[in-house]
Amino acid sequence: MKLVITLLLALALSGCTSKTIADYSDTKPELALEQFFEGELTAYGIVLDRSGNLTRRFEADLIGSWTGNKGELKEWFRFDDGEKSTRIWQLEKTAENRYKGTAGDVIGVAQGETAGSALYWRYQLEIQYQGKPLEVILDDWMYLVNEKRLFNRTEIIKWGFKVGEVILIIEKHDDD
Repeated sequence: MKLVITLLLALALSGCTSKTIADYSDTKPELALEQFFEGELTAYGIVLDRSGNLTRRFEADLIGSWTGNKGELKEWFRFDDGEKSTRIWQLEKTAENRYKGTAGDVIGVAQGETAGSALYWRYQLEIQYQGKPLEVILDDWMYLVNEKRLFNRTEIIKWGFKVGEVILIIEKHDDD
């Protein structure tokens, strides 16, 4: 009986392992931030609460530029409730497949790593919640679908618990 319980527990726990960026090392196409986030892009997204209910929709215009290992990504958000906001990222490629970034509403430094077609990006962000500032952690996974499209899924975490989620697609404009 102990053996059965031990085996069931081991099986249950093995299903709880979380993904790592290394899990994507063999995926294609390969994501390089300095290539994808160069030029004009548009994002379309939704915000979900902790129960998965839709709370907001948004669109954003983005412009990225890179010189060597340093980049800037400007984002202009328009939410369906009329709110508008801007974020300007200062990005840096610090090593092969490793990036860091700062922005006005980011607390500290965002850290990211790519492998294959994926990016894992984690940072602390100050947002407004019920009219007051709230610090949350964003656990960001991006997946390059093709050279023009990137899928982004972000968990919003507070006190170690998922309190919301952002899902979006980013499309790169044609160079014409």
